[in-house]
Amino acid sequence: MARRFDGPTLAIASHNEGKVREIRDLLSPFRIVVASAGGLGLPEPVEDGTSFAENAAIKAREIAQGSGLPALADDSGLVVDALGGAPGIYSARWAGPEKDFRRAMDRVEAGLAGQPDRTAAFVCVLALAWPDGGLERFEGRVAGRLVCPPRGTRGFGYDPMFLPEGGFETFGEMAPEAKHAISHRARAFRKLVAACFEAIA
Repeated sequence: MARRFDGPTLAIASHNEGKVREIRDLLSPFRIVVASAGGLGLPEPVEDGTSFAENAAIKAREIAQGSGLPALADDSGLVVDALGGAPGIYSARWAGPEKDFRRAMDRVEAGLAGQPDRTAAFVCVLALAWPDGGLERFEGRVAGRLVCPPRGTRGFGYDPMFLPEGGFETFGEMAPEAKHAISHRARAFRKLVAACFEAIA
C-alpha cells in the first residue's frame, strides 16, 4: 500500500516555472502549501539517471533531503518513435541552457524531415519522496502525433507541436483546464492522488 501524504507543505522539485505552475494547478483542490525548489533556494539536482523513473526519484529524494519536506518531482519528456525515442529523458537538454524550446522543436522537426511517421508520446513519472527515504512513483502517458510548424502559445516545452490522439488542438492551443484533463502529467497525477492524497481532499 502506498504511503499517504499528511502535509501541510509539499516541496516541488523543479526550477521550471511552467512545470511548477501546472503541478500547483493540479494540487489546487487539496489543502497543501506548495513550495518550489527554486523558491526554497535549493540547487537543481543532477539528473544522471537512464530513465524518467530514475531521474524523478533522484530529484525528489535530493529536494526532500535538502528541504526537510516531502518532495514531489516530475520527470517528463517527448518520446518520438521515428527518432528512436529521442529526445526522451534529454527533452529539456535539447532546449539548451537558455531553455529555448523553439530551438528544441526545430531540432525535432529537422530529425523528422522525410519521415512519414509522426507518432509520439508525452511521458511523465511523478516521484513523491520523504526526508526519511520513503518513495512512491507513478507514470502517465498520452499518445499523439507531431505537427509542423508548431501551433499555439499556451503550455510550455514541446506543447505547440504535440497533437493528442483524437484531438484537434495541440497542447499549445488548448485551454489549461482542457490540457489538465488529458495530459501525461494529469494521468500520472490521478494515480498519485488515488494512492497518496485522497484522504486529505
